[in-house]
Amino acid sequence: MTTILVTGGTGTLGRLVTKRLRADGHEVRVLSRHSEPYAVDLRRGGPALDAALAGVDTVVHCASSPGGGDEKAAAHLIAAARRAEVAHLVYISIVGVERVPLPYYRAKLAVERRIEESGLGWTVLRATQFHDLMATFLSKLTAPPLALLPAALSDQPIEVAEVADRLAELALMSPSGRVPDMGGPEIRSVPSLARAYLNATGRHRRLLELPLFGRTYGAFRAGGHLAPEQAVGKGTFEEYLARRFG
Repeated sequence: MTTILVTGGTGTLGRLVTKRLRADGHEVRVLSRHSEPYAVDLRRGGPALDAALAGVDTVVHCASSPGGGDEKAAAHLIAAARRAEVAHLVYISIVGVERVPLPYYRAKLAVERRIEESGLGWTVLRATQFHDLMATFLSKLTAPPLALLPAALSDQPIEVAEVADRLAELALMSPSGRVPDMGGPEIRSVPSLARAYLNATGRHRRLLELPLFGRTYGAFRAGGHLAPEQAVGKGTFEEYLARRFG
């Protein structure tokens, strides 16, 4: 059996990766800031990180912070993985990180490059946004009676469990480099997704699309975050909503 460490192993994605790997009989260590016995803040590193990686064959790096610090965390993780002679580092990234100039996307791209240049065996998987994130986004947009939506914008949400299954599969394979992206089954306009969310939550809102400005919005509007050729996901947004809201 393989010993695998999952960073961010208590998060939305990481806990599902952990569950899948343990179900297959592998020893899995969960690393997060508050999860003993491997409670580590990757942005700080230190001896606890070295202890967590001792004897580990593969690392699945799911930990991420939109608030910043991903590059520093990756640097600490890579250095410790080298010291521990980890054979394989698997990283989950986002479709469009090289096309959308959002600071968080730029940080994810920088982490990809660090991993590629690390000297470790590596695999990088990019996925479109999870259904959970889209629902959170829409809950904020539709909170007022008049919901203001970004105009001419589409998204391609994917079921997080499907991405977790793919990551678990990749963790048990040899290092594969950059693997094909994973996109959700449908590219949907934001108003279409908002109407589905409102129907599922039993609410009524007026929807108004407003154009935004700037390079980041332009990149999203051009579909830089979409993967139309890799619409491999199966679970739809409506199926997710039905499961979550009943």
